[in-house]
Order: sequence, then C-alpha cells, then structure tokens
Amino acid sequence: MTLAERRRTFRRICEARTALIVPGAGNALTARIIDDAGFKAVYVTGAGIANTYLGAPDIGLVTLTELAATTAAIAEITDNPLIVDIDTGFGNALNTYRTVRVIERAGAAAVQIEDQVFPKKCGHFEGKAVILLEEAISKIHAAVDAREDDNLLIIARTDARSVEGFEAALDRASAFIEAGADMTFVEAPRDADELREITRRLSVPQVANMVVGGKTPLTPQNELQDMGYSIVLYANTPLQAAMRAMSDVLAALHTDGDVARVIDRLAGFEERQRLVAKEEYDVLDARYAIDK
Repeated sequence: MTLAERRRTFRRICEARTALIVPGAGNALTARIIDDAGFKAVYVTGAGIANTYLGAPDIGLVTLTELAATTAAIAEITDNPLIVDIDTGFGNALNTYRTVRVIERAGAAAVQIEDQVFPKKCGHFEGKAVILLEEAISKIHAAVDAREDDNLLIIARTDARSVEGFEAALDRASAFIEAGADMTFVEAPRDADELREITRRLSVPQVANMVVGGKTPLTPQNELQDMGYSIVLYANTPLQAAMRAMSDVLAALHTDGDVARVIDRLAGFEERQRLVAKEEYDVLDARYAIDK
C-alpha cells in the first residue's frame, strides 16, 4: 500500500466513526508487534519516545529530529497508517509549518498538534497551561497550509479541560474546526457525560484517549463507538506492558541468578525472529547473494 493510499484509507476509517482502537509505539519493534496483533493503525507517541529513547518523562524533551527519525523507522516497516504526535509543533506557527512538512514526508497519515504552552506536559499531568486561542489557531492554519497531501489529517488537541474547564475546551475545539482541523481531540474528559457531550457538540470526527491511571474513565470500545468516536488511543499501553514485564523478569534474574522462574514471560528465540521479520530479510539476502 502506498503512502497516499494509507492516507485515503485512514481518512475513510475516521469518517466512519467506528471507534478504531489505535495502540501507540515509541519505536519500530513496538509497531511490528502492534501489526502482528492485528491492529489497523499505529499512534507514534511522543510520550513513548520520551520514555523509551530518552528514559525521560513526557515533559517536552523530544526534538523534531528524534520524532522524524522514529516516524520514518516505523513507516518503513508497516503498511498501517500512522498518527504522529507532534506535541506543540516545536515552536510557533512557522515551526509548526516546518514540522508538518517534515513529519508528512517521514510517513505520517495524520498529525496531532496540541495547544499547550511549550514545553508541554503529558495531558494527564498537573501544572499544564494552554497558549492563547489566537496563537493556537495560527498553528492550525500553518499545519493546514503546510501539508502537501490533502488527505493528511490535521488532528487538533486541546488540553483546556484541565486548565480552563470543559466548556472552554469545547469552545476551543470548535474554533479549531473553524480554522481547518479535520478532527479534534479534547484531552482528559472526566466522565462518561463529558465523553458523550464531546461527540454530540463537535461536528468533525473525534479522538478518545484511554490512559491507564489517567483522568478519563477507561471506556469499552463498543460504548465509545455508540458515542460516535472515530479513534480510541491506547497510546502507551504497549509500553506499560513492556515496562512491567521487563521489571518482573529482571527482578527474578537478579534474585535467582537465572530466568527459570519467569521463562514463560519471555518470547522464544523463534518468536523473536518472526516478530522482526527475519525470514523476509533472509529472502532478500538470498536474492542478492553473490556466487563465489
């Protein structure tokens, strides 16, 4: 599937509003496992890159260069469309323009930009602030103007729910739609009533973010589909699973001196090679081998 086809396909999926579950990946291995599990899209998570690549929290430390490299690596090994978290656009409207150009060329099917003050924080952290509405709108205008493919979706996220309240967040999302956003994403609604009100009052497709331990109640896919959501993010669920598994296995190794007690927690050698597509590389290696 070409990149243009991925974008067209993803736009149709979003317009259908079927609450597609999209897990997040901070690296290409995680994206391969998401593919292997049968999911139809991947979220390139800024928090996941910060945690896995930098070993740091989601507090705005990832650079555009690091994000672009991760996006390109993931795009190379999957045919699934990528939603890429571009945080605040890495600066003002001009920075946002360049960011969208770079990430579109790296392989994105959609970019998600948010309205926090830089350096941003995880949407479920305390102590956030949002920029002036006029500045946020200018960034959305820049993002829309920057894309070369009209099927690249611009997803505008607002963190105003935690700063200015629910009504202010809806007002911002409405303004983002008027500015040209294809989808909106109201981060951290507090309950089912707020989740329902978002899709009832906003005209474009919507994103719901399910954060384990976060401010929004974990809500089943069928309920979110009934509410009319298009995308359901589980942005860092794979990462959280990996962190727990690594901690448990390494604790056993440190205590016991071997992995016998936790051997069932490890991918086998063959499974590991399958997940990184070794057979495909073997075929290529044989095709280009030089007879000696």
